[in-house]
Amino acid sequence: MKKHIPNTITCLNLFSGCIGILFVLKGDFLSAFYCVLASGVFDFFDGMVARLLHVKSLIGKELDSLADVISFGFLPGAVMFKLLENATTNEYVPFLGFIITIFSALRLAKFNIDERQTSDFIGVNTPMNTFLVISLPFIGVQYPSILQNIYVLLAIVLTCSFLLVCELRLFSMKLSSLAWEENKFKYLFLIVSVILVLIVKVLAIPMIFVLYIIFSILHFAKK
Repeated sequence: MKKHIPNTITCLNLFSGCIGILFVLKGDFLSAFYCVLASGVFDFFDGMVARLLHVKSLIGKELDSLADVISFGFLPGAVMFKLLENATTNEYVPFLGFIITIFSALRLAKFNIDERQTSDFIGVNTPMNTFLVISLPFIGVQYPSILQNIYVLLAIVLTCSFLLVCELRLFSMKLSSLAWEENKFKYLFLIVSVILVLIVKVLAIPMIFVLYIIFSILHFAKK
């Protein structure tokens, strides 16, 4: 039975992503955010459980990517579709939001065959990108003029799509040791991120996204 546990967790990631998409299409971004959060938790633990139980499999790897295409590919595309739909009267422009879905799929395909990404990432990972996108409707409450600007939204779509497949090296939170000197920038990133979340909650996500890139650059420059 234990070999099915990681795949079950992956399926919960997929299930949560499907529900989240329905909430997005209804305009209920808060519920969609909780679904993304749940998918992120399931996505983190499926691989960990597989390693702990020593039941890693090829089907598990493929299933994980298929689930991520929905939860962290289709869902952020749907969010951008709704935001663009609210920002323009043009009936075709909102579909450009799904460019993120396309590049998320490309990023996941690259990840599966790229042997450089066993311990770190090349390009922004899809969960991180999805958390950035799902934070946009909440930022729009504070700064409506920004997210009602179709050019700003399209710029976000293109920037996120580029970052998903670019050759920028970014660290993962897998630790080969707990030594401060080796993981200094990872620890600093976690500390600053927690402080930001406690202070500004969901609005901290774009700042965390930028900090992730900055600390990753510093981490690898040091190495």
